[in-house]
Amino acid sequence: MPNSRKIKILFRHRSMEMGGVEKVMLSLLNNLDQEKFELTVLLNLNQGELRNEFPSHVRKVYLTDGKEDFSKNILLRKLQLLKRKNKLEKLRKNPSIIDHHYLTESFDVEIAMTYNDFESVLNSTNKNSKKIGWFHSEIDLPKLQPLVPTILEQFPQFDYMIYCSEKIKTIMHSVYPQLQYPQESVIINAIPIEEIKKKSDEKINDLPKSPVFVSVGRLHTRKGFHLLMDAHAKLIKEGFDHSVIIIGDGEELPNLLEQQKKLGVEKTYLFLGNKMNPYPYIKNADFFIMSSESEAWPLVIAEALILQKPIIATKVGDVEMMIKDRETGYLIDYNTEDIYSAMKEFLTNQPLVESLKINLQEIEQEFDNQKIFNEIEEIILNLAKN
Repeated sequence: MPNSRKIKILFRHRSMEMGGVEKVMLSLLNNLDQEKFELTVLLNLNQGELRNEFPSHVRKVYLTDGKEDFSKNILLRKLQLLKRKNKLEKLRKNPSIIDHHYLTESFDVEIAMTYNDFESVLNSTNKNSKKIGWFHSEIDLPKLQPLVPTILEQFPQFDYMIYCSEKIKTIMHSVYPQLQYPQESVIINAIPIEEIKKKSDEKINDLPKSPVFVSVGRLHTRKGFHLLMDAHAKLIKEGFDHSVIIIGDGEELPNLLEQQKKLGVEKTYLFLGNKMNPYPYIKNADFFIMSSESEAWPLVIAEALILQKPIIATKVGDVEMMIKDRETGYLIDYNTEDIYSAMKEFLTNQPLVESLKINLQEIEQEFDNQKIFNEIEEIILNLAKN
């Protein structure tokens, strides 16, 4: 390939709802060398809070409109959703239409940001492009098992696989040691340190009375918000006044609202919805808590560390590599009793909390973003040359 032209990269992803993967992709788009790379993103749905956050030098293409563009009329909206579903299925079965009528150009490298994007990248009619997969999931999770046969079939078809955590790679190789793996690396997520600190200074006025625990994440069962609510309700019943705020949205909200009403914690366990800027809430709350059943290398933990917030977190993914227990955070198992005990400790053990705060004062020195971007650029350059 001539050195005189830029390497053309295509990122494939479903949509741009607020989430860790979406933030990682935006970080890459903002920081990959514009002198070396020409960047395009193809979304299945032009949907989500981050859909207009792409940098100006990135070309954005999408296959269908997002829900934000649909009618407010319920019947018409249902028809639009059905039409969109049928269109996406047609395009999935006919990838040449996407390549020739939407993208209208070929790429040197095509990147699937999650396993849900594997099929679309591997089905590209551009057989000369190098294919990179990004893998963020623990392959042995029970809820993932229906998809595992397809994932195992797709893995060897990639030219390169990037894992966002060492634990994700270790589990993959231990559970499926005979799989024909492509070239692979572990590259943790980059953290926009200065941006986080700057955005955290934004004024907010809807924070409840202290002490406040804050959690940020999509409302999904694996985030453990139902267990967190049970622990919160038990503490309230025992007379430990505090509030919990949840920033995020998702399909589990109706069930959580029903649980909230049943436990009588409507005034102390609060759902604030998605926030384009969650950082002031993390900064101004007293504590951060992550109650997840599974994670890889959770970006939100890194963000809370940067904002020097005392953290309670489940021992999932690479969290034990990110947090030193009782030194820069408080690690627990995924169960209601552990969540309850840790929250009670933070509410009653002021020396522990102050010790954590002191240890977090120099924590940002542990994050080296440029090294991360350099590693990714080297992978792409080497693949494109070959």
